[in-house]
Amino acid sequence: MTPRLLIIIASTRPGRLGLPIGRWAADAAKRHGGFEVEVADLAEFDLPLLDEAAHPRTGKYSHEHTLAWSRAVESADAFLFVTPEYNYGPPPSLLNAISYLFWEWAYKPVGFVSYGGISAGLRAVQVLKQIVTTVRMMPVQDGVAIPFVMPHVQDGVFSPTPIVEETLPFHLDEVLRWANALEGLRAQVPQLRRLLPPGAPKLPPGATPPLGARQ
Repeated sequence: MTPRLLIIIASTRPGRLGLPIGRWAADAAKRHGGFEVEVADLAEFDLPLLDEAAHPRTGKYSHEHTLAWSRAVESADAFLFVTPEYNYGPPPSLLNAISYLFWEWAYKPVGFVSYGGISAGLRAVQVLKQIVTTVRMMPVQDGVAIPFVMPHVQDGVFSPTPIVEETLPFHLDEVLRWANALEGLRAQVPQLRRLLPPGAPKLPPGATPPLGARQ
């Protein structure tokens, strides 16, 4: 079965460049041919600052926006984050979106398309690589870095340089390798959802541990 790639557009601010870059990445990923490609624009999901009472690991969600986000992320086998750099780090919108969920991210590779000025968003990617491992994602080592991005977006269309255009398919090849390699671990997630980690509160006799959003 062809793995599903979810391209997540991280920036939500007015005037963002992430939307045209995300559209370009989605078109390139479809041409790559290794994935079924979907796009998740965080501006459209409009997630508030994390407002769920239960820990994301439990999968006990009380809001429709969380359930919608859970469904989108759970259906994917791999991710591509399209992200700018804000103050040497990722945008708060992306950090918030990651924090909403747990098992939906687990054992899935994540690639990166970053953009910015002289740093090309790479400092945001370095921060993200540490964060995604805590929700059991596998960050792919290389990535697509777009420096001095402003002149390359005109009239809402991103025009990549030749090296950027050539790098994305190469990066997607590696994301695909990891998606295939981790398939067996992803298949274990329904069972792992039932397990409680050491130190977790004990359940009443006869109670069943939560299975997450899809019960």
